[in-house]
Amino acid sequence: MSSLLTNASAMTALQTLTNINKDLATTQNRISTGLRVNEASDNAAYWSIATTMRSDNKANSVVQDALGLAAGKIDTAYTAMDSAKDVVDQIKEKVLLAKTSSTEDRTKIQSEITALQAQLTETAAASYAGSSLLTTDSTAAATEFSVISSYSRDSTGAVTTGEISVTLSDIRLVDSGADTGILDTEFTTTGAGAATASVLTLDITAAGLDDTDFNDMLTGIETALSSVSTGAASLGAAKSRIDLQTSFTSALMDAIDRGVGQLVDADMNEESTRLAALQTQQQLGIQALSIANSNAQSILSLFR
Repeated sequence: MSSLLTNASAMTALQTLTNINKDLATTQNRISTGLRVNEASDNAAYWSIATTMRSDNKANSVVQDALGLAAGKIDTAYTAMDSAKDVVDQIKEKVLLAKTSSTEDRTKIQSEITALQAQLTETAAASYAGSSLLTTDSTAAATEFSVISSYSRDSTGAVTTGEISVTLSDIRLVDSGADTGILDTEFTTTGAGAATASVLTLDITAAGLDDTDFNDMLTGIETALSSVSTGAASLGAAKSRIDLQTSFTSALMDAIDRGVGQLVDADMNEESTRLAALQTQQQLGIQALSIANSNAQSILSLFR
């Protein structure tokens, strides 16, 4: 039956064209954004997972920045500690030489030792971004230098963070609060020229020094040298750990990005093929609608 009031063919063609246009808009959006899941309405589960993982990666980015800052501080401290070790070694050599030298020679040697002590003071003050790890206050509350090293979240949403720490007392060259650092801790000589001194203040020109005094000085220097080596080893281990964690965090962020991409990224080859097909379907739908609308015109010929 032909009807002027109800054109079933046109209604069907219009519905088909509407669906095609909707699919075409979706495909064009995927091509323009590169995402097949761009909003929660596209796929609520995948969108939720991707949003959460992106948030985790932002936290990992902060961790990576913190590790980078800590690496600079640790590297600066390690460089200074390694230099201090060499200077203390030179002081030991000078004191050993002075043991069998004349009074006049000891005066000359002491001038060299004084220069080395000044160098140690400057080395201990080495800082990065205004912070020194080698000159600290033992009376302060902080006992460790710590940096956040990881961020993880379990299925319940509980967050756990990891830290890499260095005990300040192990690397403290100079104590700004109580003189208990590696270089400013005092020792006492027990010979005829008994005196109290530290690596930074010892004086080989003091009156009455004998072999016992020099042996006590050398013992104090050896103790300091051993502590400096231990501190350097501690910083070296922390530096290695930070480097490893930085590499791991970078790889982890890449893995999360790839995982998110698998969930929400559009396959551009597939989408471009679909776009071409939908554009063809759209043209055919327009033609079908045009034909359906022209059917009513043919009824007029019956009345001529």
